[in-house]
Amino acid sequence: MRPSAFAWIVCVILLTSVGCGRSTLPPAIGDQEFWQLSASLSEPPGTFTVSDNFVSNEPHVSDNARWLRRAGGVYIGVGPEQNFTYVARLRPSMAFVVDIRRENRNLHLLYKALFEIAASRADFVSLLFSRLRPATLAAGASVEQIFTAYAGVPPSPALFTLNAALVRDRLLHVHGFPLEAGDLEWIDRAYRAFFTDGPEIQFWGSRSVDPSTIRPSYRQLMTASDFTGQRRSFLASEEDFQAVKALEVRNLIVPVIGDFGGADAIRRVGDYVRARGGTVRAFYGSNVGVYLTNDQTRQFCRNLAGLPASSNAWFIESDGVRSFSSKLSACAPAKTETTKSPAAPSLR
Repeated sequence: MRPSAFAWIVCVILLTSVGCGRSTLPPAIGDQEFWQLSASLSEPPGTFTVSDNFVSNEPHVSDNARWLRRAGGVYIGVGPEQNFTYVARLRPSMAFVVDIRRENRNLHLLYKALFEIAASRADFVSLLFSRLRPATLAAGASVEQIFTAYAGVPPSPALFTLNAALVRDRLLHVHGFPLEAGDLEWIDRAYRAFFTDGPEIQFWGSRSVDPSTIRPSYRQLMTASDFTGQRRSFLASEEDFQAVKALEVRNLIVPVIGDFGGADAIRRVGDYVRARGGTVRAFYGSNVGVYLTNDQTRQFCRNLAGLPASSNAWFIESDGVRSFSSKLSACAPAKTETTKSPAAPSLR
């Protein structure tokens, strides 16, 4: 048997577990396929009572991003805007954001519309917060300069009304997504929160919490530097912003409703990637593990083990990065208590 033939046989055998050969992940997908894919991968939604989670509360994103390199393949994450920073750093061929909340799917549809409408970072910030773009803001401004410029700009009700209409038109008519009335109402609610609170919006909203709790604002999250002093958010450079925008335009950042401790959503994402010869290059799990019971943790471990992850894949947590294989090795949950009460997200 020729070596090439033998290699092909080995590739076919291994394809079901790790993926090999030429990837057929799509360079773009149509609007109907995007919607059907999101729906078919999703599980029934659950709830998250700690916060509306319009914004993350993880100040270590830039430090985490520092360790990541362009990898291609597939990215899987959870939660709101921090995913865009990891996507910008990794430059995957495709990304999936799996979150138990239907509201998070809707938030990512709002972001999708804003990314598509905005021509640049400065325009994106204007759209997100419904602030008129300062005439003096240069195209090559740093992310710190962008947010400093917008800090002195008041919210514009007229601009909010116009932008909200543009978002609805893009989602309903340009893309033709069959959003329900409740979904549209929640998108409006999320968008109004960004309009009302502006760049100082943060995870806890107006809730009264322990004053010692770390409460980074959107501005702080976008302008935070790593311990070397370099800013790495998806708004830190025009190149990074455009990389995320390009994926959004091609319908390649797919929001999925799913429970990390559920049996279906993550498995279905893995099956989709595997069937196209792709590999998962990074999984961002935040600190979701603190919300899982032991039974759910065991299921989450099975979900991770079933993914077609590359040998050099990363597992990203709220406060660090490790190899995916290291996460799997440490994945066995304790065998004592079977329940765990929800707690505020850990910010170690």
